[in-house]
Amino acid sequence: MGQARELMERMTECMRKHDFEGLASIYASDAVITTPDEGDIEGRDGILGYLQRLIATVPDFDWEERASHESADTAVDEGWVVGTNTGPIETPTGTIPATGRRVRVRACDVATVRDGQIVSHNFYFDQMELLGQLGLLPDQAA
Repeated sequence: MGQARELMERMTECMRKHDFEGLASIYASDAVITTPDEGDIEGRDGILGYLQRLIATVPDFDWEERASHESADTAVDEGWVVGTNTGPIETPTGTIPATGRRVRVRACDVATVRDGQIVSHNFYFDQMELLGQLGLLPDQAA
């Protein structure tokens, strides 16, 4: 197992355990993540804020792996983010109360490492699928 694969697995375990100190040690101070919901987030503090908001929204966060790959300095995970929305959902336009619904959303992560830390991490998931499972799409809210 290479360094990229090891760091991706540590990142997943830190998320499961709500270990934000562990997450801080995994990301470089100048790391950048790209997310479908908040776009590019630069720097360790911003990244930790994003991950903390995710855990607050779905405190029982888990990852069901479908496949994992590694090539040189990059690791790729494909699977499902699963959990129950028991915390508020923070959005740029305000806060949505928790729905109490369980979600299982297909996702893919691509992380690149340098000098023992993640420097680039792209998160891919279908926002419409997530909103649909939460019952937050306009036709579902009626």
